[in-house]
Amino acid sequence: MSDKSARKCGTHSTPGTTVYLDAAIVQKITQCQVNQPTAMDHNVGSCAVKHHYPSPIVSWIEDLSSFGSASFSHDTEYVDDQSTPSFGQSSASSNNLRDVQISVRLTDEFMELAKENTSNNLETCGILGASFRDGAYYVTTLIIPKQETTAHSCQAFNEEEIHAILSEQSLYPAGWIHTHPSQTCFLSSIDLHTQYSYQVMLPEAVAIVAAPTDPTRSYGIFRLTDPGGMDVLRECGESGFHTHRETTDGGPIYETCSKVHFNPNLRFEIVDLRSGA
Repeated sequence: MSDKSARKCGTHSTPGTTVYLDAAIVQKITQCQVNQPTAMDHNVGSCAVKHHYPSPIVSWIEDLSSFGSASFSHDTEYVDDQSTPSFGQSSASSNNLRDVQISVRLTDEFMELAKENTSNNLETCGILGASFRDGAYYVTTLIIPKQETTAHSCQAFNEEEIHAILSEQSLYPAGWIHTHPSQTCFLSSIDLHTQYSYQVMLPEAVAIVAAPTDPTRSYGIFRLTDPGGMDVLRECGESGFHTHRETTDGGPIYETCSKVHFNPNLRFEIVDLRSGA
């Protein structure tokens, strides 16, 4: 497989392990979505993802009779009570972001799909596709790309399949999710570059990390701080495992997300592209 046909999707590494991120791939995927009109989805509740041969689609429909009648409470907002001081508080720029709605079942269903890899100490990654409606992003699609995995990395390939699903369904790339099967819940230097590639296109994009063996926090939802972390990653030309300079204001590079809500009534669909690999 050539370098041109593969990218590192949500990777992190240990010293001495060489991995890389091709940000151009993520930009290619997001190019047509970020220019879509804001009122792009008039029927989120009945959104359907087309079958992309040979990839089966698994639909998870929550208890939803009418999407418009779903009530959202601040009680469903993602709050990380185990966040350490080094993560800091939400940056001031977070106040300008739109809300992101995620199904309460999405993380659990992703972990079920990643179960075999996790038991073998292999990472799994997925892409979050979101519709935009009434001033908020709704994650309605979870794409599991074809991928090659190790204990410290997840390399997606055949990105044109991801691009086709997002483009044809007018979905925004709202971030990504990946596992740390035997590590703690954090964003590595490589993860930070991956998140930058999403967040530079969509400021609301999130990075979800599922770490089932972490005794203090089994998952986290993160963003780069803006401008602090975004400036650091924008100026960083390194690849593989490396350290980053401090932010200009001395704050953290990334933080626990604000304005992310778990929605018990949100329908979402899973497109698992691995079956046709």
